[in-house]
Amino acid sequence: MPQPTRGHARRRSPARSLALRPVARAMLAASAALASPPGLAQAAPDAGASTTAVSQVMSPVIITGSRVEASAFDVPYSVEGVDVGSTSAESLRVNVSEVLSGVPGVVVQNRQNYAQDLQISVRGFGARAAFGVRGVKLIADGIPATNPDGQGQAATFNLDTAERIEVLRGPFATIYGNHAGGVIQLFSRDGKGAPRLRAGLLGGQHGTLKYDLGAEGEVHGVGYVLDASHFETDGERDYSAARRDQAFAKITLMPDEDSKLTLLASGLRQPYTDDPLGIDWDTYRRDETAVDPVALQFRTRKRIEHLQGGATYERRFGSDRLQLTAYAGQRSVTQFQSIPREVQSATHPGGVVDFDREFHGLGARWIAERDFGSGHLTVTAGLDYDRSEDDRQGYQNFIGDLLGVKGALRRDETDTVTSTDPYVQAVWRQGDWDWTAGVRHSEVKFEVDDHYVVGLNRDDSGSLTFRKTTPAVGVLWRATPLLNLYASFGTGFETPTLNELSYTADRGGFNFDLKPSRSRQAEIGVKAYVGEATRVNAALFQIRTEDEIVVAGSFGGRTYYANAGKTLRQGLELAAESQLARSITARGALTAMRAIYDEPFTTGTTVVPEGRRIPGVPALTAYAELGWKPFDGISTAVEGIHRSRVFVNDLNDEHAAQSYTLVNLRLSAEQRSGPWTITELLRLDNVFDRKHIGSVIVGDRNGRFYEPGPGRNLFGGVRVSYRY
Repeated sequence: MPQPTRGHARRRSPARSLALRPVARAMLAASAALASPPGLAQAAPDAGASTTAVSQVMSPVIITGSRVEASAFDVPYSVEGVDVGSTSAESLRVNVSEVLSGVPGVVVQNRQNYAQDLQISVRGFGARAAFGVRGVKLIADGIPATNPDGQGQAATFNLDTAERIEVLRGPFATIYGNHAGGVIQLFSRDGKGAPRLRAGLLGGQHGTLKYDLGAEGEVHGVGYVLDASHFETDGERDYSAARRDQAFAKITLMPDEDSKLTLLASGLRQPYTDDPLGIDWDTYRRDETAVDPVALQFRTRKRIEHLQGGATYERRFGSDRLQLTAYAGQRSVTQFQSIPREVQSATHPGGVVDFDREFHGLGARWIAERDFGSGHLTVTAGLDYDRSEDDRQGYQNFIGDLLGVKGALRRDETDTVTSTDPYVQAVWRQGDWDWTAGVRHSEVKFEVDDHYVVGLNRDDSGSLTFRKTTPAVGVLWRATPLLNLYASFGTGFETPTLNELSYTADRGGFNFDLKPSRSRQAEIGVKAYVGEATRVNAALFQIRTEDEIVVAGSFGGRTYYANAGKTLRQGLELAAESQLARSITARGALTAMRAIYDEPFTTGTTVVPEGRRIPGVPALTAYAELGWKPFDGISTAVEGIHRSRVFVNDLNDEHAAQSYTLVNLRLSAEQRSGPWTITELLRLDNVFDRKHIGSVIVGDRNGRFYEPGPGRNLFGGVRVSYRY
């Protein structure tokens, strides 16, 4: 029987005004005429020009996918631009789950467990991640937040300084390298305008508190954005407290009229984060705020320190551009797990993970634009190089009868991952048609240097290299000035992560037999403006994957992985937004997906039949928002989120996480007086206090699949800025 649910939803993305009036069209045409060089005659606009004009008014400008500025309306793939800056006053700005709920194809599950980060999946890729983000490429200001092995951390995204987030799904995501599902790219603000200071203080239930300080502006041609914040919570679940400090700095310079230099630095510090683990079904039914006793017994927890810096440089050579990126950083993690001491044998790597990671990378691309034949050609050619090196140790999580402490050394190795990826992409605009093609060659190398060769613990050193060329092609037809049709196709691959390679079924050594999964993706879609105030996007997609990486079993408290056979993902995505009246806006997103194992496979002694649902992937997700701005300075909205049931294991024979529907309310007010701007925020999430499971841990061998979401939550606060 379906169980009552008690939902959570901190997802929100902006409602933009979509009114397209004849006056606006005239103003756009006039501004285009004024911007044209003297002496150039203004030709009557053709269908393509009309489409561009409409898209400039109504559709966000994006670069993800083509790597050059384009309207999201005019590209042959599914991509959404989320205007984070315009709605930043309406959330805590702690997790990207707050801003991506209105993007179809994307499921962002806030585990309410800051030791394991968010669970993000795109078209079903990434749903099996037990921690962090995998299968989805994360990028912030041109610098990868995903390691070369495909594992990423969304916690490094700084929403206090974010201007927009772009989300790319489907075939053209595959030309970003080692992942299969999509690309989530964050862009922070440039420092512009008069200098200003800002501060915020927000709080809510369960000891939730966030305060931040920032400064930004432009002085003598130098733009700057500085931010520091502190976040803490006791958590709704028992033993789920967390503390997080973040810092961010961005400096922009214009060495001359043809170039731009951006310097970036950021840091994340979580000095301690309790890990309540998942819970089993019976515990969830009895008390969704409970914690498994082993978490308290071993004091499961995590410490994280992350620091990175980078620079991007762009220079124009006529109509061509050179773009260069360089970055480097360090990350340190210590995690105490709940592995029983009796299973930590001579070959076991221990119950404490401790590593120091150094990473760096370089990127270079050349963008050339030329008139070609009867159209206009844009070609982008580039090279990405990324490297990470982990100095990794494992320790027993006990000393004698004392549990949850760092004991004897059980693992000592150096893990290195490098990726080298050249790519080229071309867009040819010919009248009402756009032809797009791209190809990327990825080479990902894993190296393990084992320093702990003691007794029965043999040498696990070794290396393996994965190589794959991933092409993508697409075409877009401007059927009318307000209607675009498109189709695209691409191939992709997804290597195992270091964590997935680390263990085998018979012992703790590396699983060098694990292969990357390979996918073929196809998509057709329509992008349209309906009337003068409504925008609609729709896409149908199909993804066939071979050698899908799945949970195969557990050895001494460690999970090991294997390659399944073929999988199939078929789905429909819809997104719409509309200006219903001068003060009323509406937005909605719907994703219906069938994600199954397309042939039987065996893991250990378990045979998974054909047709079983891929765990962690809901068949239906939906989002709706109705916003009302009765007058300037006041904004309110009601949000609804629905998610269908989610299976937790490959056989689909355990209790599924039941479907739920959540309702949230928000209210913000803004007052301006001279140089002062004051903004107040009040949010009530999960209005009806619906009990629900926020996310699942796929294939957990202890049966602790379920991570409950929070009940009714109220928080609010104030933000103040002063402009000099």
